[in-house]
Amino acid sequence: MTGPASGRAAGGKNPFVRFATHGEPGTDAFWAAARTPASIPADDGGAGWSTLFLWRGSAAVIDFESWSEPVPLLRWEDTDCWYAEVRMPARLRVTYRFVADGAAYADPFNPVGAGGDRSIAATPDAPAQPHWPVLGAEDVLPVPAARLRWNSERLGGRRTVRIHPAGGGGPVVLLLDGDDWLYLHPAMTAFDSAVASGEMPPVTLVFLPAKDRAAEFGCRPELWEAVRDELLPLVAESGVPADPDRLVVAGQSLGGLSALYAALEFPDLVSRIACQSASLWWTPGAMESADPLGGPVGGAVAARLREHPGLSGLRAAFDVGEHETRMLPHCELAETLAERAGATVRVSRSASDHDRAGWRHALLRDVAWALA
Repeated sequence: MTGPASGRAAGGKNPFVRFATHGEPGTDAFWAAARTPASIPADDGGAGWSTLFLWRGSAAVIDFESWSEPVPLLRWEDTDCWYAEVRMPARLRVTYRFVADGAAYADPFNPVGAGGDRSIAATPDAPAQPHWPVLGAEDVLPVPAARLRWNSERLGGRRTVRIHPAGGGGPVVLLLDGDDWLYLHPAMTAFDSAVASGEMPPVTLVFLPAKDRAAEFGCRPELWEAVRDELLPLVAESGVPADPDRLVVAGQSLGGLSALYAALEFPDLVSRIACQSASLWWTPGAMESADPLGGPVGGAVAARLREHPGLSGLRAAFDVGEHETRMLPHCELAETLAERAGATVRVSRSASDHDRAGWRHALLRDVAWALA
């Protein structure tokens, strides 16, 4: 990635015209027509894109989720127009926000939001994400009407778990980090659309929020004992149509690690998993180290897979971002070892870094595959 361009173009011309952004920068007419981010092929002959971001107001930086360090914006002369031309690789979808005066903001010129203070950018060659509606930062995402008050003895504390019967309900799909799929990315609407199109059977979504991700999603049994003995019985008694005996666990990052751990240690409970960018570098204490990903390849789960007697009953879908270069060796080893142990494995790569915006399509696709 390159940083933002600086200075005026040769001859004092408006450089934003190259991105089909016309008008005198900083004027009301310019802002009324502004639609960014806008990408054009990189001008150095290499693969990738040059992408224009615009911001109106005071000094700001673009804060990307995992893919890049923050990028400062440059001011256009003495106007209220701030901009950056960012070199982006081929096939990238990324969440970002503007940070100005200590506060975070969604991009006001981008209609694709992810919560109230985030937006999503995609290069022109990034694959489409059917079923996920375009929602702006100001839109309120629909949430399921059914909810459970789960007061867990094993985990401690109370949490609200939402339940949604997509297409009338069916096998339970347990969505780890459920609040992200409720309030940042409209999973309920996306699953409804996928079921209606026939791309997956009816399912019952259970949105499980995490109180302490590091503690709950590490390789420890308490979460899965609580799911088995406390949460799933509550779902069965909720009155929402559901089949808890047919369960898919979907998790990302530490949630993906936890899903695979559950399949290894609780095979009678978890036999279908969809893992995106699973934190398979994890070992006890790794998160406190200066370089968490620098330990043994495949982490604790790879060591467990090598000694596992067999996984013939497991369907496991693995996906990781193409741009997660340090994650790839960890994920590739676990994928290989799971298949050698007898699991039915699906492996794919998404046009993203470690970013929920890039996991959305894989979530629908891999849950459908796990239920096949």
